[in-house]
Amino acid sequence: MTIKIGVLGATGYTALELLKLLRRHPQAEVIAVTSRENVSPIAEVHPSLTGQYSICCENLKPQDLADRGVQAVFSCLPHTATAAVAPELLRLGMKVVDFGADYRLNNVDVFNKWYNVIHPDPERLPSVPYGLPELFRDAIRGASLVANPGCYPTSAILPIAPLLKHGYVAPDDIIIDSKSGVSGAGRKPSLKNLYPECNEAISAYAVGSHRHTPEIEEVLTNASGKNASVIFTPHLTPMDRGILSTTYLKPLANATQEELLNFLKDFYKDEPFVQVVDALPTTKDVIHTNRCHITVRTVGSRISTISVIDNLIKGAAGAAVQNFNILFGFEETTALL
Repeated sequence: MTIKIGVLGATGYTALELLKLLRRHPQAEVIAVTSRENVSPIAEVHPSLTGQYSICCENLKPQDLADRGVQAVFSCLPHTATAAVAPELLRLGMKVVDFGADYRLNNVDVFNKWYNVIHPDPERLPSVPYGLPELFRDAIRGASLVANPGCYPTSAILPIAPLLKHGYVAPDDIIIDSKSGVSGAGRKPSLKNLYPECNEAISAYAVGSHRHTPEIEEVLTNASGKNASVIFTPHLTPMDRGILSTTYLKPLANATQEELLNFLKDFYKDEPFVQVVDALPTTKDVIHTNRCHITVRTVGSRISTISVIDNLIKGAAGAAVQNFNILFGFEETTALL
């Protein structure tokens, strides 16, 4: 069975990684790529796709996609743009994986506050599964619309959620320090992303106000059954890609470092894309893969976890393909190993 695919907003970095992955997926055929501003061949937009795709970017509406036989849509559109078209895509029988934040939060008031907009499709929010398969696989399997997680939340939630579920750490005292490559800011030019501005420098941004904060808190609240409170500080790091997240957690149980490592190894033992390692992981360990490497340390009165992912793959395109495989009943690792 081959699934015909449309990619909405195909000009960015995450769309490029998605197209590379789908190119090697035996059950996927990309038949439409869209852009509201660029109608060039996709290989001109992304020269690394030369010889792989001959299709052009077009400004297509949901009905146009349906008329071409599209069965699955990956939306790489800006925030709220997916929610404006998702109801029609779903009505026309397509399954949707949204790369944006439109359906990541269950509470519409929280979404409107943090994104400073009025959500276009609020009634649907509570029913859309959060697309982190390691924690929500069963909900994803029966869905038609999946909210792909944010890259920072993926790197933080994977190590913390199991510790919360088991009662090892307190939900109301969580500190997350994350460092991301410049590709996390997207492809649209901006002053802070220019080479002379970001090279040989590391800088914090959106301290206490990053939009991934409520996303992390909501998922960790669900994991613990109690309200989670997070201090999240992201940093821009002079590298192309990758995220390293260090967390500082308050222990609730007496557990040695070895016990915590063994617990996490057992929790993720059947997960193909999460490896719990003894050594301190680096971003180079996971670049260009859909993997997350995690370790844990006991430091003084704190438990500290360190995790690394590729922000463009496990933090975006790879997770989306993983969700696509679950939605259509394919082997979850297809095109990702």
